[in-house]
Amino acid sequence: MMVAINNLIKSTRLVVIKIGSALIVDPATGKARAGWMRDLAADVASLRAAGTQVVLISSGSIALGRQHLSLPAGAIKLPEKQAAAAIGQVELAQLWSNALQAHDMRTAQILLAPEDTETRRRHINARTTIQTLLELGFVPVVNENDTVTTYEIRFGDNDRLAARVAGMISADLLILLSDVDGLYTKNPHQSEDAEHIPEIAQIDEDIMALGGGANAEFASGGMATKLAAARIATDAGADMVICKGSAARPVAALLDGARYSLFHRRTSPKKARKNWIAGALDPKGQIVVDKGAQSALLKGKSLLPVGILRLSGQFDRGDLVQIINAEGVELGHGLAGYATAEAEKIKGQKSQAIETLLGYEGRAELIHADDLVLRGDLTDN
Repeated sequence: MMVAINNLIKSTRLVVIKIGSALIVDPATGKARAGWMRDLAADVASLRAAGTQVVLISSGSIALGRQHLSLPAGAIKLPEKQAAAAIGQVELAQLWSNALQAHDMRTAQILLAPEDTETRRRHINARTTIQTLLELGFVPVVNENDTVTTYEIRFGDNDRLAARVAGMISADLLILLSDVDGLYTKNPHQSEDAEHIPEIAQIDEDIMALGGGANAEFASGGMATKLAAARIATDAGADMVICKGSAARPVAALLDGARYSLFHRRTSPKKARKNWIAGALDPKGQIVVDKGAQSALLKGKSLLPVGILRLSGQFDRGDLVQIINAEGVELGHGLAGYATAEAEKIKGQKSQAIETLLGYEGRAELIHADDLVLRGDLTDN
């Protein structure tokens, strides 16, 4: 198992690490565990030094904010949670900035709601923002936008948000840092005969039945949300690990042999994304490309404006469009990077002219290679 997790982590191109409230906030004092956050930042620095990009999903804003509201211990009402989140988010962002700066890294905060990962246009915007931050050398720290969401706060959805983000950015691995070191046959906090399950190849109903409730006052999700996250992540092409996060450097502890549970991916990130794109309903428009663009697409390249002959239909950014050649043969489908009106202005033009034509510096491609599904793609491995 140790060899397996070492190889998995070392071969990972992009990892998402989710940190729960119980790890961010000391339950005894209600104060942030700034030292532990700096230690985790050391893990992030080591991963990045080895060539792995890292995105953090951090809970903790409500737990940090409630201490400023003089609220009684125990459960609080939804409006109070939203107020606590608004206060705590500022402190949480500063804590991560300080922790990462201690290891010469810069951070950026991103607040997402589930619709940001599920609605295609918002999905593309969020994905592009995170990818750009990674390319610029930043460590994105993502949290749910708890000040405006409702249902998701009450059900502890940051585990599932982490899985959605992992799928959205085509991550190879999702690590959930927890108060337990993996999945057990029973709740290990309550049963001495609980048996640890090191690897899960398939998440069936028997596995889902092992989920339980949250144990810590500051945590809103239990094993049930982690198993739901595992289904989302593995279907999206990411392996998922649940391990104990209380160690000073939990990722280093994994590499040194700490216990964990590994949920195996069901497909590759690339295949999962193509399935997601192909799952859209009827195309909103049609793009006719020249022979040069056709050749580039078949080689896995993006669709640039210069290769577009004509357009039809009305589509917005993020909508599915059909791509055909000059003879009318379908080449595939893709998610438009521009709306129809903008695409009409830049078709047939070089990417360098986009800023002049549109009045702002847009993306170089009309459809990015990651947002393309060509005929035959879904039958390939």
